[in-house]
Amino acid sequence: MTDLRSRFLEGMSRAATFVAVATTDGPSGRSGVTISSLTSVSADGDHPSLLACIHHRSPAAAAILGNRAFCANLLHESQESVANLFAGRDGQDRATRFDQISWSAGLIGQPMLDQATARFECKLATVLLWETHYIIVGNVVGVDLSDETAALLYGQRAYRKAVGLG
Repeated sequence: MTDLRSRFLEGMSRAATFVAVATTDGPSGRSGVTISSLTSVSADGDHPSLLACIHHRSPAAAAILGNRAFCANLLHESQESVANLFAGRDGQDRATRFDQISWSAGLIGQPMLDQATARFECKLATVLLWETHYIIVGNVVGVDLSDETAALLYGQRAYRKAVGLG
């Protein structure tokens, strides 16, 4: 099984994905975590919806479940330091992360990170615990778009920038 896990991790490292920070604020506290598993579910229905996967031991997951709302902040290619901050790579105290960046509260009070290329404010729609991760589906209630469209990518175990092929 270890070999299967190692090969799975190596295979998935070869897929570049955009980097986002899921943030939340409310009665269960303010929290945020860097995620690479974020995708649209649908643009149709009562609200557009998106899906995020967050480790079940993450304090941010517990806060999102308690607050029943979150913001998916799609990071700009210049925000590598923000990704590292919310991934806990710099050893900073979780409680001071929001003091180190610029952000504002969205329509429903969720932390929207300044300079993110897109910010999707969501109300929690459904949650499924799948082994080690929560699969969280949010109904999008607001979208804020930056004039800067270049998203930060992660692939082959490093941050990347998108470049055109022709």
